[in-house]
Amino acid sequence: MRTRIVEESMKQFDKNGFTGTSIVDITQALDVTKGTFYYYFDSKEKLLMEIHLMYIKNLLEKQQVILQQPMNATKKLEAIVELLLHSILSDGLSGRVFFREMRHLKNNNEQTIITYRKKFRQNIEKVLLQGMANGEIKKGHVKIVALGILGVTNWSYQWFDENGDVSIEELTTIFVNMILTGIKE
Repeated sequence: MRTRIVEESMKQFDKNGFTGTSIVDITQALDVTKGTFYYYFDSKEKLLMEIHLMYIKNLLEKQQVILQQPMNATKKLEAIVELLLHSILSDGLSGRVFFREMRHLKNNNEQTIITYRKKFRQNIEKVLLQGMANGEIKKGHVKIVALGILGVTNWSYQWFDENGDVSIEELTTIFVNMILTGIKE
């Protein structure tokens, strides 16, 4: 039931936003009582936090696999861009909720997610520094370049259509070329 509540809440949050969705909306869609909801979650925010944690922890685990591969920095950046785009496509609902609804997390919850997001960005920065050290990427402001990479890829959840003119693989190539053309030696 916990999984069903998470899945239904993502649909509701995607359709109506976090504030536009009530616990009653979620429980009615599942044909369960509010007590069932509260058995699994103390609050709607705890539910939102679980969605955020699932999404970012999954990304970090997959990013770690990439970072441990014996690849140069350019290939690692390409793999990270592809990871982000594929996660937005395959985990579309949780990705959209992750990007749009973070502002509804409070205090410790928000700080926890910020810490995870920062770790993901810092891992990109390490790849950039690796590329700068071995001469394949020109020197630049590492944090800003990492934020730019995240901005380019993460925003695609707003407009990417898997049935559109460009496949996810083509989009990955376009983004990586766009990113590296500006920073590659």
